[in-house]
Amino acid sequence: MAKVTFKGEPVSVKGEMPAAGSQAPDFVLTKTDFSDISLSDFSGKKVVLNIFPSIETLVCAESVRRFNQAAQDLDNTVVLGISRDLPFAHQRFNQKEGIDSVISLSELRNLEFGEKYGVRIADGPLSGLLCRAVVVLDEKGRVIYTELVSEIGREPDYDAALEAVRTMGAETSFEEVCTKMPTGEHARFDDTDDTCDDGRAGKI
Repeated sequence: MAKVTFKGEPVSVKGEMPAAGSQAPDFVLTKTDFSDISLSDFSGKKVVLNIFPSIETLVCAESVRRFNQAAQDLDNTVVLGISRDLPFAHQRFNQKEGIDSVISLSELRNLEFGEKYGVRIADGPLSGLLCRAVVVLDEKGRVIYTELVSEIGREPDYDAALEAVRTMGAETSFEEVCTKMPTGEHARFDDTDDTCDDGRAGKI
């Protein structure tokens, strides 16, 4: 069980985020028009998962604005904003803010996403919601970047996530995924040299 903080207080997060280099778990979430959509619907595209507790908080709202702006300059990439907010709340925010480059998704009917991606808050005042995290997938649905934000009230590292989108893709090998990750955060190497540990990567 991972640990983060909320307003400086320790909070537990169920499970573990998918390791870099692994195949991202499929999921089913609900759009603002109440239709369901799955990860497999974005096959052949890079995917940015911007995961957050609630669109009705300042930091979460700002993350959607920032990714919405960035998405306009990303080739063959779709950005998903994911939370437990009702589709009504997502739609209201999108209309007010002019959000047109982010697909807003809700855990309205299916709660497997939080467990599959290791982002369900397990205790504290936000228990049951999703924590703040970013996952980037390549065109083959492979995880090329993850960030579990250590303080829920802080914004994610936009630059690092967008750099992963721009520099890594379907042609990137597992070893390159490992070595291109920010050292100390996402790369896992063995104890003797700088090669990837068994061709996989994950948090250390």
